[in-house]
Amino acid sequence: MSNQSYLKRVAAIHDLSGFGKCSLTVALPILSAAGIETSAMPTAILSTHTGGFTGFTYLDTTSEMRPFTKHWKSLDIRFDAIYTGFLGSFEQLDIVNEFFDTFKREDNLILVDPVMADNGELYKIFTPDFALGMRKLCEKADIIVPNITEACLLLGETYQDGPYTEAYIEKLLKSLSQLGPKKVVLTGVYFEDENLGAATYDAVTGQIDYTLVPKIPGYYHGTGDVFASALLAGLLNDFSLSESAAIAVRFTAESIRRTYEAGTDIRFGVNFEQSFPSLLKELKLVKVP
Repeated sequence: MSNQSYLKRVAAIHDLSGFGKCSLTVALPILSAAGIETSAMPTAILSTHTGGFTGFTYLDTTSEMRPFTKHWKSLDIRFDAIYTGFLGSFEQLDIVNEFFDTFKREDNLILVDPVMADNGELYKIFTPDFALGMRKLCEKADIIVPNITEACLLLGETYQDGPYTEAYIEKLLKSLSQLGPKKVVLTGVYFEDENLGAATYDAVTGQIDYTLVPKIPGYYHGTGDVFASALLAGLLNDFSLSESAAIAVRFTAESIRRTYEAGTDIRFGVNFEQSFPSLLKELKLVKVP
């Protein structure tokens, strides 16, 4: 069946922030623009994301996640991919493990973005034991997309500041694959201060690839979600792992650059919406003039 006649479907299990572009408010539009139907299971509902904002509301939706799963199963919904991001508790890790068991098939893929840390530090809402729970989730994944801090936590290693060496990055990639996933995408990779990007590893072929682009000053919230969503969009449009990561790096970098040049408050998230034309051209979903 051709892509034109078959609409692929993703189950996206993330939190939902009413303001501040991240998680579901990033995943839904990016995947939809890439021609992929996306079903959302919120893990929490917040008035804003937590990066730089105070006074935000937080509604834990753990109690609704098993009923979501049961209802979707009763409808015999089939997913081409299951895509997980922020999970707020050990119980949610257990629920998502159950979701994997319920909806995993031989011909679909599980992508886990183990959202729990950055810049060498575990997010304040988590304890070190949470990384152990996340590692169990990653064992069931086909693809994982950690940053370097998360990679170290998953492996029980001490975080190291960059710049990095290729030998160190390749060691992380191969060690992460030994947890279970056959494909690993590592973000936040750089070998000198001028460039930043991602590395990919396919354990079946042994292939390692890098895509690095010029670094843009500043720290921007939600870029991990932009990257992982664009990566999945590439994979579900039949691009290889390395091609999909390269597309995601360029899309994320363009979105950051637009935000930087506009001088937008970095708490609000990056301007990915106006970068859709470039993404769709790279995905070959629109004709290039």
